[in-house]
Amino acid sequence: MARTITSDARKKDTREKIELGGLIVKAGLRYEKRALLLGALIDIARRIKGDDGEQSRLTAIGVEAFGSDDQ
Repeated sequence: MARTITSDARKKDTREKIELGGLIVKAGLRYEKRALLLGALIDIARRIKGDDGEQSRLTAIGVEAFGSDDQ
């Protein structure tokens, strides 16, 4: 039973990482250096903390990008 829980948790973790990698590709950043990507993510994490306006602005951009999947 414990082995199944561990296996399920690992599968969930792997799936989540694959999905997050897909976001990098969707953003057009597939070929950027990993250090640049990490730096950008750290920067945005700092900038959106407590800034509801910036969170809303970036969320709207993301929603629009997901909405264009059908086109």
